[in-house]
Amino acid sequence: MHQCLNCESNLAVAKLHCEACQVSYEGDFSLPRLARLSPPHQHLAEQLVLAAGNLKLMATSLEVSYPTLRKRLDELVEAVVRLRSDDDARTVELLKAVEAGEMLPETAARLIKELKGGL
Repeated sequence: MHQCLNCESNLAVAKLHCEACQVSYEGDFSLPRLARLSPPHQHLAEQLVLAAGNLKLMATSLEVSYPTLRKRLDELVEAVVRLRSDDDARTVELLKAVEAGEMLPETAARLIKELKGGL
């Protein structure tokens, strides 16, 4: 689930829990970029990986024509570019918060690393 069922805004991760040792972490966590794609875009990205980038094979497995697949891939690329742009803007906001003394540098560094897909 990516969106609020009430207002359809994007949901934020506020708690992480380890089932093995029962430790929980609460705070402000960022999901990696690909995890923030819409479910249809995530599915398309997964199919691209499973087809090893072979678009002909991918079109066959999805039962769509090549032009239809190409259009969907172009939309996926646009979505990733948009997320990257949003992440860049968020990075600037985080750095400004550090400069203003509103956030610890370590917190900003962790959030920026999470935005970029690091752990």
